[in-house]
Amino acid sequence: MNNKQKGALGESIACEYLKKSGYKILDKNFRYSKLSEVDIIAKEKDTIVFVEVKTRTTTAFGHPFESVNKKKLEHIYQTALYYIQQSKEPHKNFRIDVISVLSVDNPQIEHLKNVSLN
Repeated sequence: MNNKQKGALGESIACEYLKKSGYKILDKNFRYSKLSEVDIIAKEKDTIVFVEVKTRTTTAFGHPFESVNKKKLEHIYQTALYYIQQSKEPHKNFRIDVISVLSVDNPQIEHLKNVSLN
């Protein structure tokens, strides 16, 4: 399995996790520019949630969360603002979450909510 396939599988696992947790999936792989894409856009109550999914088979090269840096979060934030401007989806708040999927055979999922740029 190549990295693109692994990433797509991780995103599918994350979508199922979010649905089971009561989220409504609004969009997947929403692109704002060549450099800026949000893996999953979901809604939890009146909050739109922009989710970055990181998938790894092992922690040999670090935990999946470690690959989400400030620059990546800035791109997600810009995409979130663009999506909100274009969307007719009613909401009161928005936030950025990061989901880690470790191992795709027997996935271990970790969910960080409301990740900040600071």
